[in-house]
Parts: sequence; structure tokens; C-alpha cells
Amino acid sequence: MVPLKQFNLARTSLLTFIKELDEEIVDKQSTYFDNTIRWHIGNILLMDEKLLFVSKEKSQKIAKEYAELFSSDVNVTDWNIEAPSLEQLITDLEEQQNRINQFDDLFWKSNVKFKAPYGHIETHGDLLIMLAHRESEMLGKIKMMKQVLDVY
Repeated sequence: MVPLKQFNLARTSLLTFIKELDEEIVDKQSTYFDNTIRWHIGNILLMDEKLLFVSKEKSQKIAKEYAELFSSDVNVTDWNIEAPSLEQLITDLEEQQNRINQFDDLFWKSNVKFKAPYGHIETHGDLLIMLAHRESEMLGKIKMMKQVLDVY
């Protein structure tokens, strides 16, 4: 299925890049960006989980605290709990990718039961295309952030 290939390309590209990062840079703050690289990585994980694993039988497999850390309306300056390590986020992203790849063709052809925030999204396959696009955009932002932060 093409959307799944597109997603896997985006996720593998993200994982390949962030595996080369160190814990220090993922938490560096910059006046140029609202949040840190760690927040952006966690936000990718959280949003994919929230949008693809909405039913009880598919249930979310990430820590419930991730919503307190990585929701779109949360800033790292709001954090009251310790964020997961980069290694843990990478493991969670890999496990999530495996779970996403286990969905069958029927799931990807089925309609989403909510209005998605971007574009004309009807099926879970459409949703996956949007999430892969978003993930690629976020990877671009993370790369730009690293470039800026390396100067500091």
C-alpha cells in the first residue's frame, strides 16, 4: 500500500536522523524556536498515536504522561514531570511504526470517525498520508533546529 510506504520512508528518515543526536542538543533552548527537539520528537509520537489508535481495541501503547509533555498546547517551560530519554522516544517510535505496519488493508480503507485538521481526509489511508507529510515537515524543522543549535 502506497501510503504505508510513504509513512515508512518518513519514519525511517526521522529515526535515522535522531539516532545521531545526543541528549544535550535535544533539550537546548533557542530564542528562534518555541520548543526543543525532544518536544518535537515526542509530539510526532503523540499525534500519530492519538489519531491512528483511537479505538479501545487498538488502544494507545505510549505512556499517558506523554500528553502532558508533548501536546500541541504544551511548552517545555510548562513541564512538571521528567521527559523520557531520547533512547526511550526512539524505542517508542520504532514500536509504534511496527504497530502501524500491522494494520490490514481494510483498516486503511475504512473511514475515519472524526474531522482531521488538514485537507480532505476520509480514510485512515488518507490520514496516514497526512501524518507522513507532517512527519517529514517536522524532520525538516528538527534538522534546521540542530543546525541553529550547533552554532550556540
